[in-house]
Amino acid sequence: MRNVDIIIIGGGPAGLAAAVSAYESGCRDILILEREEKLGGILKQCIHNGFGLKMFHEELTGPEYAKKYIDKVIAYGIPYECDTMVIGISDDKTVTAVNRVNGVQVFKAKAVVLAMGCRERPRGALAIPGYRCSGIYTAGTAQRLVNLEGIMPGKKVLILGSGDIGLIMARRMTFMGAQVLACVELMPYSSGLKRNIVQCLDDFGIPLLLNHTVVDIKGRERLEGAVVAEVDPETKKPIPGTEQCFDCDTLLLSVGLIPENELTKMAGVKLSESTKGAEVDESLETSADGIFSCGNVLHVHDLVDFVSKEAEKAGANAYRYVKGDMKKTGGGVEVKNGYGVSGTVPQFIHPESMDEPVNFMFRPKGVYKNAEICVEAGGQRIYSRKSRILSPGEMVNVQLSPEVFKQVPCIEDVTVKVEA
Repeated sequence: MRNVDIIIIGGGPAGLAAAVSAYESGCRDILILEREEKLGGILKQCIHNGFGLKMFHEELTGPEYAKKYIDKVIAYGIPYECDTMVIGISDDKTVTAVNRVNGVQVFKAKAVVLAMGCRERPRGALAIPGYRCSGIYTAGTAQRLVNLEGIMPGKKVLILGSGDIGLIMARRMTFMGAQVLACVELMPYSSGLKRNIVQCLDDFGIPLLLNHTVVDIKGRERLEGAVVAEVDPETKKPIPGTEQCFDCDTLLLSVGLIPENELTKMAGVKLSESTKGAEVDESLETSADGIFSCGNVLHVHDLVDFVSKEAEKAGANAYRYVKGDMKKTGGGVEVKNGYGVSGTVPQFIHPESMDEPVNFMFRPKGVYKNAEICVEAGGQRIYSRKSRILSPGEMVNVQLSPEVFKQVPCIEDVTVKVEA
């Protein structure tokens, strides 16, 4: 068994940022475990630009963004093992991993940072009728085929779902000479960023069909077409008589992301029903002592810059825990989702011992115009700001200093809400 101060599971943008932050905070005993052959995570296949505007104040591609952190990891001499699968983790921070070179390895960590990222929701989760013919891919799989392996999935493409990866692949497939027929979205709004709707659909004349879904698949061996129908805005059930058939050889699915929380569950960490990730406090520590979580395994982000910022906090606090500098008083105050708010992170805070700003992040439940974002504690409104428009595709950030909470006596809970 090998002893390590901090083990970081995942070598994507969250894991890299957490490792760099822990090192810059003073830790010299860090190990990154990454299951893929190279560091960088999903960024390796995201060759489009738009990354780094908030973190580095310049526009970068995904590989360029990842390289900035990888270069630091190498310069600092932070050890990492790629092509290594973590197969076990316990609540006492014992981590079991396996690779081809070293076989089975067991590590005893003083702190663990979970940064495993997320995976795409597959066709099986949608219950779309039809044969399981070839030509149906998740948008991320298609992105990998095109950008990393140089393989075109097809020539006539329909996209189900309007997540950011699906929107970006609509543009990418168009660049590669394919005909993108439409982007079909079940909800009355897109789940992607507004800038991606404009740059990836509007600029290329690709229609976005809101309140629509795929109701049938044509083709037995290879996809030959897909039947799309309008749905009732309330019940989400297809409306008879609204069906239209698209002749296509490729269907890309961009229907949501699922945090990779198998290891989180294995460690006995409590999960949030709304985010599907771990429940954490203001330091990003989970319900398991000394285990921290950050990035898309905690909750799905829309910008990698936010992932890095969050992971930097997790890495720094993991080292504070290792040193014994993290003092928390009380059992924690629950953070509740009020009207119009979904999946607020963190789920708990410790107002009495808080010594750094807390950053509340959430997604609006719907589209709200000229709304007010509010935070209430102890029956008092401690924060509010106006917003011209809120939508589920764009994450909302609210940062509050410790002094704000210490001015309110007897805080039993905190509520984050939208007043429309």
